[in-house]
Amino acid sequence: MPEVFALSIIILLFSVIIHEVMHGFVALKFGDHTAQHAGRLTLNPIPHIDLIGTILLPALLIFTGSPILFGWAKPVPVNPLNFTNLRRGELFVSAAGILANFSLAIIAAIIFHILNALPQTFPVLLGSVLRFTVLINLVLGIFNLFPIPPLDGSKILLSQLPLNLAREYQKLERYGFFILLIMLMIPFGQSTLLHTILGFFVGFLSRILGF
Repeated sequence: MPEVFALSIIILLFSVIIHEVMHGFVALKFGDHTAQHAGRLTLNPIPHIDLIGTILLPALLIFTGSPILFGWAKPVPVNPLNFTNLRRGELFVSAAGILANFSLAIIAAIIFHILNALPQTFPVLLGSVLRFTVLINLVLGIFNLFPIPPLDGSKILLSQLPLNLAREYQKLERYGFFILLIMLMIPFGQSTLLHTILGFFVGFLSRILGF
């Protein structure tokens, strides 16, 4: 349905914006005002739109019938050198976006189950929107947990590594995009390696949330 397609794009956009805003908000709590000064602590979508991650990639995935839909917003600028506690700040700022996505998934799941438990039926469109909100936020949360630079999972891991290992690990950042591209292209079972990993964990967490 056209309305489902339009709402899916809006939900994806909202979810990736919340993800980025939370990075900036937590960075502010640790003493870094970079995102605030850049005008990025806002839910206004315009400053957050990334041509590839917010528009072209989601559209391509939708039109090619991809089983997984994901994307990203323009990264919020953060300067870790401003943190009151560098390693603690890196950990919490990096985890903030992921936790925001998982929180949105949990909230949408709770609303869905509450409405489903009511004696009267609720609109099919609303059910589809809530299901998609759960799915897309699980995908975003899990995808960003991958320990591949520059994804958030790599920064979480980096904040916990000894300094000598952290320096070596940072060298992977120049290859991060190519690693993800290879994972997206390598056949694995009936899909690709990236789709298979995402599908496994999304399916696991979806079952926990009752879907």
